[in-house]
Amino acid sequence: MGLVRLLQNVPVPPAQAVGLVAGVALERLRPARLPGPSPLHRATGLALVAMGCTVILMALTERRRRTDGAFEMERPQSLVTTGPYAFSRHPMYAGWWLAHLGLGMTRGSAWIFATVPLAALADHRGVLSEERELVRMFGREYEEYAERTPRYLFVRAHRSPSAGSAFADAGTKTAPGRRDSGVSGPRIR
Repeated sequence: MGLVRLLQNVPVPPAQAVGLVAGVALERLRPARLPGPSPLHRATGLALVAMGCTVILMALTERRRRTDGAFEMERPQSLVTTGPYAFSRHPMYAGWWLAHLGLGMTRGSAWIFATVPLAALADHRGVLSEERELVRMFGREYEEYAERTPRYLFVRAHRSPSAGSAFADAGTKTAPGRRDSGVSGPRIR
């Protein structure tokens, strides 16, 4: 029962859903195969799907572990900075990207070289919105977390000392320490 409830909170980023459907449609309309042997594609793809699903489940489990009472993905009770969140501020997105890449590789489709980056770019806009919401909810605590943790796995934006806040690249300006925990907002992954 607990696993079922946890999985009901698995948010599939819309861009990933569209990217997966577009990849299948493009492959049917204009097949573009990956070079090399199909068994290699399938093995690599399955490994990537497994890694992506593992990252997603680890992130969900960590979020659940840090929640008292009913688990609502959209309304975090506390800022989670442990588990996969210690390596990425958005591990679920990274997990979905790995799964998307893996599914395309399993099919042997070269279209993944278009659908994965385009879907990730579309997701990035949502990430910036989520980060603004997290700053509103957790204030300086989130800003400090953002300064020490890459947005995506091992990818850290380089900023000059004059860039200011960790959100200079997100285009947001917030008052330090501002909190508004009653705000419902976009998905927080």
